[in-house]
Amino acid sequence: MDRPDSRTIDELRPVSFLPNIAANSTGSVLVSFGRTRVICSAIIQPGVPRWMKEQGVEGGWLTAEYSMLPYSTGGGRKQRDVMKGKLDGRSSEIQRLIGRSLRAVVDLKLLGSNTLWVDCDVLEADGGTRTASITGSSVACAIAFDKLIAKGTLKSSPLKQHVSAVSCGVYKNTAILDLCYIEDRDASVDFNIVMTESMDFVELQGSGEEASFTSEEMESMLSLGKKGIAEIAELQKETVSSAKEEMEKDAAKKLADHFN
Repeated sequence: MDRPDSRTIDELRPVSFLPNIAANSTGSVLVSFGRTRVICSAIIQPGVPRWMKEQGVEGGWLTAEYSMLPYSTGGGRKQRDVMKGKLDGRSSEIQRLIGRSLRAVVDLKLLGSNTLWVDCDVLEADGGTRTASITGSSVACAIAFDKLIAKGTLKSSPLKQHVSAVSCGVYKNTAILDLCYIEDRDASVDFNIVMTESMDFVELQGSGEEASFTSEEMESMLSLGKKGIAEIAELQKETVSSAKEEMEKDAAKKLADHFN
């Protein structure tokens, strides 16, 4: 079965992470899945939602916002939600998914009475923006927590493990991994899989596009998703480890310069 970009059915698009892309964010990363590119940032601010105070809920909170920049798609300029006066239904669904996925792996009690704001801004959309946003946000949070630990703001990282996401689908009667836009547009089944690095499920979203799918097709998509998640999780850990090493080198250099 020929795919538009000549990948095999179980092959991810090239996945990369460019850490610390936003200087004013505590933790940030530019995540790329092929041509899909998303800036994910994490910022911790004092205070928690009123409902937590009223209900006496301990710890902090995590919330996410998602948006597609006006030039992110090839179908002409996309109007900003703020200009429409309300949040787009799709954007609202996706940011709730991002928040749920991260809260599954972040120990909110370790945040203290603070809120972790996660922002995902899509620079370029070629399919899988929600899965890329979840994957990149996990890295951004890890980088943010490492910085706060180094500063003494946090004693330990609230991130228990990474969470990753990937799309699967049935395209031309074949289950495939990590759909680009053309595949997503023409797929008869669309499936999004969110898992932890220990390979536990966080969320599954699957639906037929004017079609149904068999249990065998679902098993094939789950198998492909697990393979993809395992590969992505390794890249996440490598990125966070490299970013931490760079942070420690910078700190050592600043200390040395101070005494020279």
